[in-house]
Amino acid sequence: MSHKRGFYGDHQAGVHPEILEAIIAANEGHVISYGDDCYTERACSMFKDHFSSDAQVYFVFNGSAANVLSIAEVTHVTDAVICSDTAHIHIDECGAPDKYAKLLAAPAVDGKISADAIDLVVDQIGVQHVAQPRMVSITQPTELGTVYRPDEIAALADRAHRAGLVVHMDGSRLTNAAAFLGCSFKEITTEVGVDVLSFGGTKTGLLIGEAVVFLDPQLGSRFPFVRKQGLQLASKMRFLSVQFEALLSNELWHRIAEHENAMAGKLANGVGQIPGVNVVYPVEINAVFASFPSHWLPALEARFFFHTIDREEARVRWMSSFDTTDEDVNELTALIMKCSRKPNC
Repeated sequence: MSHKRGFYGDHQAGVHPEILEAIIAANEGHVISYGDDCYTERACSMFKDHFSSDAQVYFVFNGSAANVLSIAEVTHVTDAVICSDTAHIHIDECGAPDKYAKLLAAPAVDGKISADAIDLVVDQIGVQHVAQPRMVSITQPTELGTVYRPDEIAALADRAHRAGLVVHMDGSRLTNAAAFLGCSFKEITTEVGVDVLSFGGTKTGLLIGEAVVFLDPQLGSRFPFVRKQGLQLASKMRFLSVQFEALLSNELWHRIAEHENAMAGKLANGVGQIPGVNVVYPVEINAVFASFPSHWLPALEARFFFHTIDREEARVRWMSSFDTTDEDVNELTALIMKCSRKPNC
């Protein structure tokens, strides 16, 4: 059976073989349920090694839960969360965060917000007529594939903390950002002022699972109850935990991210030289945003999966995954080249 290949990221890929091996190895015997098992203990210990000895780690099923329940833990219904106008929590969570706090979307430049976004609302603190700013949430890397540098995060976090705000990071693809920057997780989270992190797994080769990591030891005390009430407490927790243990072992996360970033870079370099193709944003992780003549779309979509942002303008996002091959990139590039040379692709 012939399968279409995808440039939709790890959403449509399988499970990384080393992750799958870890799941199979954990499928032996009986262990204590709900996270009181040795696999979860080891996985949490690895997070402490990578982030902070004080880190509190909780595994959930998906990224929406990681983001929304992080907000639920920190905020009150009268509070507000500052985020970018392209943020996933603002655009793609079906309003779930709004059940816990009002979102204040700030204009972003290439997906990033700066400390200026906090200055716009800080004078509302204490005003009883408005939702009270309590958290600022940034996405690393951003929804447009751009990466915050450590000094950018530090400046934003410093301003947030001086205003009494908590800093949340949506790190669904944090591995890709760390690989691009050539730094450790700690250098772009704990050491620059991030207080709570949503750490992605599904977009990094896992079958299922994300982690909520509280880096500020003053936070997270209610989260076991928030997670349970939020329907995210896994009975067979070992099968979530063991995946993160494998991901954070033997530099697997780095190997996956470096490969994905390299494949996206190769694709961008190839298609960027084809007449009619415009690569819209800097390619820093495993995402290539591009536009081209709309009549090319049917031929490309017939062969590959990818996200079409706007059909009329033919704006798309191509994302590499852990199993993207040179052949995949070459084939997509060749097909786009063919379309550029034929009036009716």
